[in-house]
Amino acid sequence: METTMTGRMDAAPILARLDRLPATRHVWLLITLLSLGGIFEFYDLFITAYIIPGLVKAGLLANLSLAIWTGPALFVAATFAGLFIGTFVFGYVADKYGRRTIFTYSMLWYSVATLVMATQTSGTGVCLWRLIAGFGIGVELVTIDTFIAELVPKHLRGRAFAFNQMVQFSVVPIVAFLAYELVPLAPLGVEGWRWVVVIGSLGALVVWVLRRGIPESPRWLINQGRLAEAESVTAAIEAKVIADLGGGALPAVADHAVDKLEPVGNFAEIWQPPYRSRTIMLMVFQFFQTFGFAAWVPTLIAQQTGIKLGESLQYAFIIAIANPFGPLLAMSFADKLERKWQLVGAACCIAVFGVVFSFQSTMALLILFGVLITLSNNVLSYSFHGYQTELFPTRVRARAVGFTYSFSRISTVFAAFIIGWFLQNAGTKGVFGLIAFAMLMVVLSIGIWGPRTRERELEQISH
Repeated sequence: METTMTGRMDAAPILARLDRLPATRHVWLLITLLSLGGIFEFYDLFITAYIIPGLVKAGLLANLSLAIWTGPALFVAATFAGLFIGTFVFGYVADKYGRRTIFTYSMLWYSVATLVMATQTSGTGVCLWRLIAGFGIGVELVTIDTFIAELVPKHLRGRAFAFNQMVQFSVVPIVAFLAYELVPLAPLGVEGWRWVVVIGSLGALVVWVLRRGIPESPRWLINQGRLAEAESVTAAIEAKVIADLGGGALPAVADHAVDKLEPVGNFAEIWQPPYRSRTIMLMVFQFFQTFGFAAWVPTLIAQQTGIKLGESLQYAFIIAIANPFGPLLAMSFADKLERKWQLVGAACCIAVFGVVFSFQSTMALLILFGVLITLSNNVLSYSFHGYQTELFPTRVRARAVGFTYSFSRISTVFAAFIIGWFLQNAGTKGVFGLIAFAMLMVVLSIGIWGPRTRERELEQISH
C-alpha cells in the first residue's frame, strides 16, 4: 500500500481530473446506469405494501406470528429487518471489496433471493426469503449512493442525486399498476403476487448485464494503492467525455485535496473528530426522517373524508404519481443551494403542508396538499442521499453511511406502531403533529451540526 508523499502527489491530479469533468452525455450515462440498478432496488422495496393483499388472499400470512408481529406485520418486519442487517452489518463491504463489485453482486443477491421467495408455499418461507433479499437491498442502497458521489464531479453531485432519485421513484407508479392488474388474478394458474415479485427479480438481472458499462470508482482504487488502475479508469472516462465534446479540450486541472491513502477505515474512526458530530447528526436525522406520509396516504384520506378505503386508494395513486417530479424539479436548484439548507427547507415544508392537510375535508385540497407533501418528501430524500455520502472519507464512506442509514430502517418499524397509535387516539391532526415534531428534529440536527458541502471536493469536506 502506497502511503508516501509520492503516492499522494500521484493521486491529486487524478482526483482533480475527475472533478473538472463537464456534464456530458457519457457522465450522465454513468449516472443513468447506476440509477437503473436503483430502480429495481426501489421496485423490490415498494412491492412490500402492494403484494400483501395477495399473500393474505393466498392464506400465506394466516396464523403466522413472531413476538409482537403477526400476519402482514411480520412480512413488513422481515423486509425492514433485512434492510437493517444489510446496511448495519454489511454496509462496510463496498469499502473493502469495491463499489462496482458490490453494486453487481448485491443486485444479483436480492434478485435470486426474491425469485426464490416467489416460489415459496408457506408464510414462513416467504418471510425468511424476504429477510434474506433485504440484505442485498440494504447493501445496494448504500453502494449506489457511495458510487455516485465518488464518480461525478463536484459541480454535478446535487443534480446527479436528483436525477438518480427521479429515475428510482419513477418505478413506484409502475409497481402500483402491476399490482393492481396482477395481484387479484392468477395468470396461467400462478397467483398474481408471484408474477409481481418475479418481474422485479428478472428486471434486476437485466441491469446486472448493463453493469459492464460502469467502471470501478477511481477514488476507491486510489485508496487501495492501485494508482495505475485509477489512472486508466480516469483516462477512459476523459476520452469519452472529449468525444462527447467533439474533440474539444477539457477544463484545466486545478489543485486538489487528498485523503489519507488507506484501503479501509475502521468503525471507531466515525466516532472520532471531525466525524463524531456528523455520525450523531445523521443518526438523529435518519431516525426521525422516516416519520413520513407516503405509506399512510390511503388511510389518512379515508379517515379525513369518511370515504371507503378502497376508493381512497385511487386518490392515493394520483398523489403517488407525483413521486418522480420532486427530484425532477430539484434538478433546477440542486447545485445552486447548500445541501443542508435544502434538507431543512424540505423538512419545514413537510411539517407545514402536513398540518394544513390535516385540516382539509374536500378531496381537491387533500390531493393538492398530499402532492405538496410528496414533492417535499422527494426533495428531502434526494438531498439526504447525496449529503450523507459527502461527509465521510472514501476509506470509511460506505461503512459510515450504512451505519447511520440503518437507524432509518429500525425507526420505520417503530414509526408504523407510533403513527398507528396516534391515528387511533388523536386522529389525522395528531398524526401530523407527530410528523411536524419529527421534522423539527430533522431541522435542528441538520441545521445546527450539518457542514456545508456544495461545490466542495469530497476530500476537502472529509478533513
